[in-house]
Amino acid sequence: MAPDELRSTVEQVGDRFNLGEYEIDAYLTVLEQGQLTASEIADRTDIPQPRVYDTVRSLSDRGLVELRESRPMKVVAIDPDEAFENVQHSLEEMISKLEARYTAPARDTEAVSLVKSRSTILRYLEEVIDDAEYELSLSLTPDLLTRFEEDLREAVDAGVSVDLIVTPANEAPDPDEYDYLEVATTTRARRGITTPVVAVADGNYSMYATQDALRDDQDRYGVIFNRSALGFLVSGFFGTVLWTTAERTLGEDGTARYYPRKYASIRRCVKDIINDGGEFYATIDGRDVEVGGQRVVRGRILDVSFEVSEEVAALTLETVDGEEVTVGGRVAALEDIEAHEIHIGRHEPPTLEAE
Repeated sequence: MAPDELRSTVEQVGDRFNLGEYEIDAYLTVLEQGQLTASEIADRTDIPQPRVYDTVRSLSDRGLVELRESRPMKVVAIDPDEAFENVQHSLEEMISKLEARYTAPARDTEAVSLVKSRSTILRYLEEVIDDAEYELSLSLTPDLLTRFEEDLREAVDAGVSVDLIVTPANEAPDPDEYDYLEVATTTRARRGITTPVVAVADGNYSMYATQDALRDDQDRYGVIFNRSALGFLVSGFFGTVLWTTAERTLGEDGTARYYPRKYASIRRCVKDIINDGGEFYATIDGRDVEVGGQRVVRGRILDVSFEVSEEVAALTLETVDGEEVTVGGRVAALEDIEAHEIHIGRHEPPTLEAE
């Protein structure tokens, strides 16, 4: 389709659906009744009698109704499949050609965005879920769980480790009737309606929105951290505030984990090490806490620190040079390394993907 033809098609589709209030009322009324006279349309709608004839002729020009010249004139509905057949074909062709011309916007290397509309927030939420490669943290309402159920199933099937909070707890599906293990590794319920909607993919692509924002409250916003270093704020908030106060467990995968394994959350990493037991090795890609700059360390895990509240988690490694190095999560201050990616293996330190 040439550019001029594409423009013409777009204009035709737009013109076809450019119906006014009177035209919409008249069309729906005729569609429901099959056929009506002009006076019958006026009686069943708020269309003034003098405007009825112009209105139905406009519908006839668009091929939506048929006018039968009689006394009185009859306005006859046309089967919507027939009426919209051509425009449906044009629309499908137009969408295909528009997609061919579409250039996806490049994702900024670091960006923080405020979004307001419900549809935009939902689009970003879906994108964060789909973007997760190995770790996903979510806080969803039951309605959102239903909406993104298939996406979560695909993530779990792809080996993504999913921590899911369903809120409010009293509206969460009954675990006796709903298989949470199909959509998450671990699922908890959190009380109340104040819990925000949160999604964090691999620790660095995240979104935060209040439940009010998803009800189209124009005074509420969602925040998107698109590969931003500030994304740890959402991840940390989820791990230390939301997850630790979601006390009711709805489902938890008790099967053995496979290694080597990749983590963004040191909390999740340390919990798995404690639960699985035995000897572990680690490769840490992170930042030196004192001097800054990237630092990669490898070695055997000597010790772990973990509080029952899950607010503190850390590792101690012995490197191949015999040096003991402590590793913390994002914004670590007491440890030597701030971990960005944690790779855990059973017999040796895992190799980084870039190596």
